[in-house]
Amino acid sequence: MALRLVQVNFKARNDSALGRFWAEALGWGVSSEGPGVTNVEPLGFVWPDPVAVCVDVVTVPDPETVRYRARLDLATTSAAHQAELVAHLVELGAVPADAGEGDVPWKVLADPEGNLFRVLEPRPLYRDTGPIAAVVVSCADPREMARFWSEAMDWTWHEVTDDRARLRSAQGVGPYLEFCRTPVSKTVWGRVHLDLMPYPGDDQAAEVARLRALGATDADVGQGVVPWVCLADSEGNEFCVLAPH
Repeated sequence: MALRLVQVNFKARNDSALGRFWAEALGWGVSSEGPGVTNVEPLGFVWPDPVAVCVDVVTVPDPETVRYRARLDLATTSAAHQAELVAHLVELGAVPADAGEGDVPWKVLADPEGNLFRVLEPRPLYRDTGPIAAVVVSCADPREMARFWSEAMDWTWHEVTDDRARLRSAQGVGPYLEFCRTPVSKTVWGRVHLDLMPYPGDDQAAEVARLRALGATDADVGQGVVPWVCLADSEGNEFCVLAPH
């Protein structure tokens, strides 16, 4: 039994507008599974597939109350590409932001609803990830996060240190999932969390029980009666386990 990371979920005031921003930012398309939900994924993509972690934007009554510790890092192929992408994102409605990181080679921006993300300088590590280089989660103990998440999913370790844990799909495709040690005082809160899914034929309830045995706890985010299950990892990072597709 294992789970896979299939999408990041943005809570929003306006799912359609924010979904359009991220579709333009990533060069992807948009669709919708119903009112209040905008799905952003590569053109021609057959969901789910580890070659991409998609974006799901959901309108909620009061997104300002949502506090998650995940963000996106975007990949670039050259200094010129980085500059062009930043300019394009600003034209789309992003604004430069200060995350207190000092003089760094990447650019920090906020999307139109204030979610921070980074446009990275060219890095060989991310040359084949697609437009999203990594989904990054702030944490206190990357080694503990590597333990929990590598057992929760079928993704494999690529780096584990006291400061960072980096995992990627076992197929060696798509973006990385990274856990970065961040002092609580410097944690930047946003509205992005992870959505996991069992493989076809696997049982959602059994997967949830397995996650609880690994140290996950039930989370109440006001979800009500829904077909997915909200949990938190051993550091309190909330995520959802979707029904098999």
